[in-house]
Amino acid sequence: MATTHSPIGLETEHLAAMREEYDSDSRNRLMQNAITIHDVDEVALDRNIVTAANHTYSTVLDDWSPTNQGASGRCWLFSGLNLCRFDTMDKMNVKQFEFSQSYMMFWDKVERANFVLETVIETADRPADDRVIQYLMGAPIEDAGQWDMFVNLVKKHGVVPKSAMPETQSSGATRKMNGILYYQVRQGAAKIRDLYKQESGLDAMRQAKLDTLKVVYKILAIHLGTPPESFDWQWKDRDGEFRRDGEMTPHDFASKYIATNLDELVCLVHDPREGHPIGRTYTIAHLGNVVGGSDVKYLNISIETMKEITMGLLQDGRPVWMGCDTGKQYHGKLGLWDANLFDYDGVYGTDFGMDKAARLEYGQTQMTHAMLFTGVDVVDGKPRRWRVENTYGDTAGDKGFFLMNDSWFEQHMFEIAAPKSRLTPELQAALDTEPIVLPPWDPMGALAGR
Repeated sequence: MATTHSPIGLETEHLAAMREEYDSDSRNRLMQNAITIHDVDEVALDRNIVTAANHTYSTVLDDWSPTNQGASGRCWLFSGLNLCRFDTMDKMNVKQFEFSQSYMMFWDKVERANFVLETVIETADRPADDRVIQYLMGAPIEDAGQWDMFVNLVKKHGVVPKSAMPETQSSGATRKMNGILYYQVRQGAAKIRDLYKQESGLDAMRQAKLDTLKVVYKILAIHLGTPPESFDWQWKDRDGEFRRDGEMTPHDFASKYIATNLDELVCLVHDPREGHPIGRTYTIAHLGNVVGGSDVKYLNISIETMKEITMGLLQDGRPVWMGCDTGKQYHGKLGLWDANLFDYDGVYGTDFGMDKAARLEYGQTQMTHAMLFTGVDVVDGKPRRWRVENTYGDTAGDKGFFLMNDSWFEQHMFEIAAPKSRLTPELQAALDTEPIVLPPWDPMGALAGR
């Protein structure tokens, strides 16, 4: 029950007490002297954790160079394609290979524009300041996405090698292109809603949508190039043998070289919030890309189960796609994550004690980045640290591969894509239950959100 009271402002005596308490602790002056000159993370960095960060693992799968998403939010696409290329490289008998990430982004944005504008038609009776409308228009066809959205794209549009649609300036630096696209999608939404107010009918609204999609396609083609309908494919394998497939379509290429069983993989999340029980499925309202494709769907599991499944897959020779809150307790240059990497408690002399559920509830954490597990160090049957293929090139960490201590997995890991067969019979049965619908702004949708 809400309490009623009159607000109290800060009085002179309150401000004086704050200063007195600050001045009474000499450690505050020491920290002030250090942090007015140095970045706080340089001061707070725990050297013991850094020196113990040994890039050796009992299981390592990667024998390839990492990819680089540049200044874009395509981590989910990169990591999805990197998971698939594990099997593709084996099938082609090559040591290095990349799918075209630009091709996937092109079709994701076209499909996303259609998905969003269909939602605008569906919600046209709501006021413009409705929270759902405002959320949808905040970043209507951004770069981010989720596992099920990746699978939708592969199934509908196929894949192509990077040589068939290479990176462009805009694919690796999407801010300007996205700004232009946002304008056009928002303008299209305004036209659709105006037609609804004028009672012009569904056909007129759909025509306005198609007119906007033609503009979106044109802008993307200008920035990214035109996606190939077919291409010539030939290569030399690791044994020096020349091989040729000739003319192929994107669907031909996917059918022949996507050997990863995408239909078997399901999204598993760890959401410890009260009222979000283990063994229940969830979805996010108005989140998706391909109309008619699979909905985004999660099964909530314990963090212990997530560790066991991930470790088992890696030990069986399978990399694992995952989503996490990458920026917490993270050193980018060292390529290192640990739950206690930075001693902020010691710097500020205060408590940073919210648990994972509270951080989700109060906006302190959410999924922000997708990557690939490619190794694990297991001691006495328990994981000690994890090897991660990031998507920022080879200049950080161990030539682009990062180290995640298990303490960090516990606190900041949220999602993996794993085979249904790795679940208990009870959890497999739970996959078929009707999902609980979470609002568009829920943190469980953040990997595909703003």
